[in-house]
Amino acid sequence: MSSSTSSPLPILLLLLILLTPLPTVEGFPYGQWRIVFSLAHTLMYRVSNLRASRGDLVGAARARTIAEKLERGFGLGFWRGMLSMGWDYMRNYAWRGVALSEMLGVTSEMDSLLRAVNDLARMGSNKDRATWFVQNYQRVLGVSKSLFLRLLRVFHESGPLRDLVLTIQREVEGGLLRDCLELGTNDFKDFLQVAKDIASQSYST
Repeated sequence: MSSSTSSPLPILLLLLILLTPLPTVEGFPYGQWRIVFSLAHTLMYRVSNLRASRGDLVGAARARTIAEKLERGFGLGFWRGMLSMGWDYMRNYAWRGVALSEMLGVTSEMDSLLRAVNDLARMGSNKDRATWFVQNYQRVLGVSKSLFLRLLRVFHESGPLRDLVLTIQREVEGGLLRDCLELGTNDFKDFLQVAKDIASQSYST
C-alpha cells in the first residue's frame, strides 16, 4: 500500500477526499473542511475513550493517534497525500470521467446513513438505543458496505485512491462505524451532514 494511505489520517475524513473536487484557489470549501477537522478530532477522541472503557487498548491507541494527527491540521503529510491522490485521479479518471450513476448512489447511501443516525439520536433511553441497534445495525452496516462497493467500482484502477477506499472499508467494517453510532453524540451526525453538503455542492457544480 502506498505511503499516502498508510499514515493514520482520520478514516471518516478520508472518505470526504473521495467526494470532493481537487483543491483549487477558487471554490474549494476551506471553511467546511475546518469544521470537518474539528468534528473528526472530537469524534476520534471519543472513540478512543469508548474503546479504552471496554478494554480495547490497541483500538483506543489507534483512534487516539488519529485524533492527535488531526491537531496538526493541514500539515505537509496531508497535502502530500492529497497531491498523490490528485495525480492518481488526473491520470486514471479525469480524462474519461467517473461512473456518475455510482457516485449518485454514494450520495444516496450517505443520505441513508444520515437518516439512520438521526433516527438513533431520537432514542430517549439506553434500552431504546439497544433495541435500535438490534433492529437496525446490520442494515446500516449493509448500507456502508454497498457504499464502499460503489466506490471500488468508481475507483477501479490500482493506485492511492483505490488503496484508500480499501483501507476505509476495512476500518469501518472492523468496528469504527459501530463505535461512532454507539457514542450517541451529535458529532457523527454533524460530520455526515457536512460530508453530504460538500458532496452535493460538488455534483451541482
